[in-house]
Amino acid sequence: MAATPCTASAAREILDAAAGMAAVTARQMVTALVERSRGGQPPRRIERALRLAVEAARAPAAEPSCALLPGLGRVTEVLERFRTSHTRLRRDPSDAGARQALDDAAYTLCVLMGRRTAHQALREAGEYVAAHPDS
Repeated sequence: MAATPCTASAAREILDAAAGMAAVTARQMVTALVERSRGGQPPRRIERALRLAVEAARAPAAEPSCALLPGLGRVTEVLERFRTSHTRLRRDPSDAGARQALDDAAYTLCVLMGRRTAHQALREAGEYVAAHPDS
C-alpha cells in the first residue's frame, strides 16, 4: 500500500478489490499483508490479486468512451456468472472449476466493457446495470 500513495478510503477500496479477486475476506487479506511485512510469503493468489488491484488504482481514470455499449442482458448475465463463481470460490478456495469460471467471467467483462483490468470492468459493468434498473 505504501507504493501507491492514497487516502485511507482509497486504500480500503484497493484492499477490498484485492480481497474480492482473491476470494478472501478483507481481514484475511490484511493478515496476509502483515505476515508478508514480517518476511512471510502469502499465497500466490493473494499476491496476484493485490498486484492487480494496485495496478487498477494506479491506472489513469477511464476516458469517456464513444464506443458502442454491450447489450444490457449480456452484461447482466456475465455479472451473475462472476458473482456465482466468486461465491463458489469463497466457499471452497481449492475449487479449480470455480476459479476458472471466475477468470472467464472477469475476462469477458473486460472485453464487454472495454477495460484492461477486471476491477475496472466489474465496477463499470455494475454501474451500467444499476443505471438501467427497468431494463
